[in-house]
Amino acid sequence: MVEFHSLFERHYRFLAGNPEERVQITYQSQLHHMDFAQALRQNLQRDILLQRTSSGIHKDDFVFSINDGELKRLGSQGQQKSFLIGLKLAEFQVVFQNKGLKPLLLLDDIFDKLDDERIHKLMALVADGTFGQLFVTDARANRSREIFAEAGVKSDLFWVNEGKIKGAGEIK
Repeated sequence: MVEFHSLFERHYRFLAGNPEERVQITYQSQLHHMDFAQALRQNLQRDILLQRTSSGIHKDDFVFSINDGELKRLGSQGQQKSFLIGLKLAEFQVVFQNKGLKPLLLLDDIFDKLDDERIHKLMALVADGTFGQLFVTDARANRSREIFAEAGVKSDLFWVNEGKIKGAGEIK
């Protein structure tokens, strides 16, 4: 997790442009305070009534924080999107480092909620070839075309409409 977290922090700080922001990923589990058998025994009657298990790892979660506050409550839309992108890029690098191959990187509706500065920083990361093959979805094709052209990213643009794919050619 330390390897992942340091990669994530580096990507987040680069995109956010604010080295002072502190980002954290915390794993929360009921089982940090009691063992699994104890939790099952303690909740047995309740679980029988509910007809489901109310304790265990399926109740565990990750809490994403920025500057010691919960990201989903205190983070701006740009901070939340940058956090998500940082997670995806760190995940990509961990897979690449451990498996020796570059997975496809899918960034779905990635430009929404990002300001121009963050978009340009993301494109700078993508343009250097580190991430290999990249699929980006965007509801505004002209915006994508302009962003890729400005960044000098070689790309092909496709429209999907009613299940049919139409190629728009290469963007250089």
